[in-house]
Amino acid sequence: MTDTPTDLIEVHAETTATPQEVMEVLEDGWLYALWVVGASHIRDVDPGWPKAGTKIHHAVGVWPFLLRDETESKSYDPAGSLELVARGWPVGAAFVRIEVNGTESGSRITLGERVIAGPGKAVRPLEPLLVRPRNREALHRLVALAEGRRHT
Repeated sequence: MTDTPTDLIEVHAETTATPQEVMEVLEDGWLYALWVVGASHIRDVDPGWPKAGTKIHHAVGVWPFLLRDETESKSYDPAGSLELVARGWPVGAAFVRIEVNGTESGSRITLGERVIAGPGKAVRPLEPLLVRPRNREALHRLVALAEGRRHT
């Protein structure tokens, strides 16, 4: 299993939130289920998240059909990037890269993903049709959290 595919399926979003505000959401592992589509709840977050090697222990699906699994940080730069391996067996695992770049009015967020292990690789030709809409919604949620945090 290669952890760094080069052919990620990418989606983008613009926000008035600063890169720091977006990264603060990503750095709070307890918020993961609020922006990641399909994650139902967080069971635990390793100390030091999102330092490389730390994990978010989560469940995916809808009760009573919950799968307990984890997402591991592979690389983290507080200036604007996070790389993850998200697991959701029996479907498989995906490599995820999030990049946050400053703009004149806030930030541009790029979310790239590719299945790297498990039965999910069998549907690779359909992967863009499944991943793009889900990740657009994830970015919509991430933007709402980043922008909304300044109101609290």
